[in-house]
Amino acid sequence: MTNTYTVQAQESGERIDALLAKEIEEITRSQAARLIEQGAVTLRCGPIKKNHRVTAGEIFVVEIPEAEETEIAAEDIPLDIVFEDDDLAVINKPRGMVVHPAPGHTSGTLVNALLWHCGNSLSGVGGEKRPGIVHRIDMDTSGLLIVAKNDYAHRFLSAQLADHSLNRTYEALVYGGIRNDSGIVNAPIGRHPADRKRMAVTEHNSKSAVTHYEVISRYNGYTHVRCRLETGRTHQIRVHMAYIGHPLLGDMVYGKKRAEKGLEGQCLHARSLRFIHPRTNAPCELTSELPDYFKDVLSRLGEPIG
Repeated sequence: MTNTYTVQAQESGERIDALLAKEIEEITRSQAARLIEQGAVTLRCGPIKKNHRVTAGEIFVVEIPEAEETEIAAEDIPLDIVFEDDDLAVINKPRGMVVHPAPGHTSGTLVNALLWHCGNSLSGVGGEKRPGIVHRIDMDTSGLLIVAKNDYAHRFLSAQLADHSLNRTYEALVYGGIRNDSGIVNAPIGRHPADRKRMAVTEHNSKSAVTHYEVISRYNGYTHVRCRLETGRTHQIRVHMAYIGHPLLGDMVYGKKRAEKGLEGQCLHARSLRFIHPRTNAPCELTSELPDYFKDVLSRLGEPIG
């Protein structure tokens, strides 16, 4: 796969390996350095070194080798299908299900289930490991996500993700009482400088991230909120709510390091999706009920206050 990048003015002076890691979500800085050492990254004027400092206007070309794919088995796993036609399906993913195979999760994923349900009628844009996957949600996040059944639908929906017209709304339970009834968190997100498995609000090697939130109800020590993603960075809601001092209940990565209210993993549900259908150009809006685990936690909090 070939990628071409033009260095922007605000990126001038960055190391090329750091810039690559920021621009290409699938690779780390060390992987970027290896690509450079292998000659897979070149400026129009020729080869470069990994400590090269970029200059605004420079154009560099990246040749990313195709990943070695392993055959993924179709598995007869029940799916909660909210909507389906010849172009796409909207799945209500249960909490605890991984979206696509990865180290430590080679079976039991949504992709395994989709291969059984859809057979070969899935988009190939995501590659063999992510057939049809337009966007992802975390393993411990429940709720709606779109699956494309052909390449045309995949590219059409991905374009809506890119221009922020695909509307994704979540509900979450967070620690503490949020003072304002609504607000916007506009803070860039990138890899945590000391832990590559975590994300963080940072100005270094980051991308813009915007989350809109509003209070649904307040409880003693907790707040039930609705969050709308304007952008879709990894762990965005979890990182942004922790950043403003209200981490998600059950989130032991960005919040308290202990299980509480019977949860092991964040209390976060992808509640609704709004998008334009790739074939009919008609607006589609789909919602899902709050799952039992979420309702159970709400019942444990008692009656809302205020």
